[in-house]
Amino acid sequence: MTLDTEFVRSRFPAFCEPSLRGQAFFENAGGSYTCGAVIDRLTRFYTQRKVQPYAPYAASQLGGAEMDEARSRMAAILGVATDELSFGPSTTQNTYVLAQAFGQMMTAGEAIVVTNQDHEANTGPWRRLAERGIEVREWQVDPETGHLDPSALEELLDDKVRLVCFPHCSNVVGEINPVTEITALAHAAGAFVCVDGVSYAPHGFVDVGALGPDIYLFSAYKTYGPHQGLMVIRRPLGELLPNQGHYFNANTLYKRFTPAGPDHAQVAACAGMADYIDTLYAHHDGGAATPAARGVIVHDLMRAHETTLLQQLLDAVKDRNSVRLIGPSDARLRAPTVALALGHCGFQAAEDLAAHGIMAGGGDFYAGRALSAMGVDPEAGVLRLSFTHYTSQAEMDQLLTALDAVL
Repeated sequence: MTLDTEFVRSRFPAFCEPSLRGQAFFENAGGSYTCGAVIDRLTRFYTQRKVQPYAPYAASQLGGAEMDEARSRMAAILGVATDELSFGPSTTQNTYVLAQAFGQMMTAGEAIVVTNQDHEANTGPWRRLAERGIEVREWQVDPETGHLDPSALEELLDDKVRLVCFPHCSNVVGEINPVTEITALAHAAGAFVCVDGVSYAPHGFVDVGALGPDIYLFSAYKTYGPHQGLMVIRRPLGELLPNQGHYFNANTLYKRFTPAGPDHAQVAACAGMADYIDTLYAHHDGGAATPAARGVIVHDLMRAHETTLLQQLLDAVKDRNSVRLIGPSDARLRAPTVALALGHCGFQAAEDLAAHGIMAGGGDFYAGRALSAMGVDPEAGVLRLSFTHYTSQAEMDQLLTALDAVL
């Protein structure tokens, strides 16, 4: 099957918005366009259900049911039990809460492993545990390529390590890390695994149950949804960690790590992401399949389309003398998040592209540790070009023409 991009784009109101006409969006790693199904659910909740949920009157019952629907349908797509999925205000906040829980469970002298490939949101909170006497070990990237070598992780693992944290893919390196292989290494050493999926999830939801990590986090505003953080915590770990919520919620798994009350409308609107996946599946296949299987099929459709476009971009930049491509030049090995070190201000390059109708970003993207490790000045940063499955061939052509003019 081939992804029907015209059908895909018809699901996103942004592509019909007059003020955006002629503008090609290449900063999707900072946040995607929102699909119509999410917007419709958000509008309905704010206009018809904006009351305290789970009360005995009709509007409240409907509101609570829509929140429950979002959790159950997204958990099913992710291949986990409904109560293993939690919603929080952001992935950064969810990670911070998890770090507090691990800090309470662990004792001085025990260790965690973090990487210098990460966005700061999935490394900073864990590194702060050093203030509690917990040893923080850094799994370092190759300074030339940004690659994380699993054999280097093995050298860091021993019976003191309780947790290994790493990204599914980096928001500047882009290389897709082998989650299942890394998880197996960590589990064999007796450690839990936390995967930051923020930069990968926009390119297709994964079957977390099949992948195997104990924690998987991503942000709905980067997966065509509202501003929420989604957090899978598998039950054995979730029941082991100390409760971070109200004491009376301690026996409800999905409430144990959300100390703040839920954003009712935003949670309910997340069901629109499931609507979108099901709509794409029905349009392209439509046969009987479990939610997780539908998610995998749609994931593969998205990835195939993205990989075709991505290779065109990589081929256009990889041999330029004035450009250093961060990460692999083979599109099959990476997500379509492409960072270019230019030797000068990345933000300025993004500003120059804007004059050609290209919406892109420049800076360090909270990945200063990764850039520094690869010899890139975080002050200058990189030009980052990121797209997703709704990007068209015409938009890629527009980008490549603009790059010729700017670079």
